[in-house]
Amino acid sequence: MPSKKKEEVLTYKGKMLLRRGNEIYYGNPGEKYMVVFRVAESEKLGDLDISKKVVIELRTNKEENSMLIKQAERDGLYKAFDIGFFWLEDALENF
Repeated sequence: MPSKKKEEVLTYKGKMLLRRGNEIYYGNPGEKYMVVFRVAESEKLGDLDISKKVVIELRTNKEENSMLIKQAERDGLYKAFDIGFFWLEDALENF
């Protein structure tokens, strides 16, 4: 019987990164807050989809009752990650 491969969880700075469609979730399940990156606009570059506009949301980490704390929009995933990672660290330290 073939063994099932264990799925690797992608992490950055000790927190989970999970992609679902055009959304990327950043944060750990047991923490109070998480960040959602939503690719609002992208363009094709060869075989790749390149993000152009990304919406960043700092949210409470409750599945059905998640509340929006902060929201912004940035051009490109790199700039969005920069602010999203800062927001999450700041929220976890100060709220």
